[in-house]
Amino acid sequence: MNSFIKPLFSLALLLVAGVTMAQPALYVDGTHYQSLPKPARTGDPNKVEVTEVFWYGCPHCYEFEPLLDSWIEKLPSDVAFVRSHAVWDAATKFHSQILATEQALGSFDKTHQVVFDAIHKQRKRLVSQEEVRDLFATQGISAADFDKAWTSFAVSSSVKQYEVRMKDYQIDSVPTLIVNGKYKVLTGEAVPSHAAMLKVVDFLINKERTSAKH
Repeated sequence: MNSFIKPLFSLALLLVAGVTMAQPALYVDGTHYQSLPKPARTGDPNKVEVTEVFWYGCPHCYEFEPLLDSWIEKLPSDVAFVRSHAVWDAATKFHSQILATEQALGSFDKTHQVVFDAIHKQRKRLVSQEEVRDLFATQGISAADFDKAWTSFAVSSSVKQYEVRMKDYQIDSVPTLIVNGKYKVLTGEAVPSHAAMLKVVDFLINKERTSAKH
């Protein structure tokens, strides 16, 4: 490279770097995600927490589940994933008790998809304790263990926690993803698909990692 071309090449590199640095963020607050006015506490301050707020009766949540599961399987060790149930009315509150019972029994991996399938494939409403008890029995959970968990203080406390999150996260639709108690992923024209939602989450995870280093 002669002495004339070399300075030009260096200048070109500087110009490219400047353009790259000047480019706007890939995702924008208020368009792709929303900064919550008051950050909510997370379970582990040493990890970036991602929370999904869903409803068992929501068809969009049901459709999202396979993609979400694949994404969760690839999460690094510094990211914690939490599921929380929507609570708007008596019906969603009842279904939230199903999730809380699964968590109390440690049966989530066995029963979560079974509950989703019962509602969306088998068209069961799951509006009574007896219906849910019978469904859990198909997965080897005894009626006694189910009833004990269903009526436990731990389950009622979890349901109350779901309700608190609804207010803290300003949830008005499901599924909704929250990153580190600070950011709510928006949906609509700018974020038109479930896959797009997860890309915004990945961006926000990296944003939180970067801010933690400063």
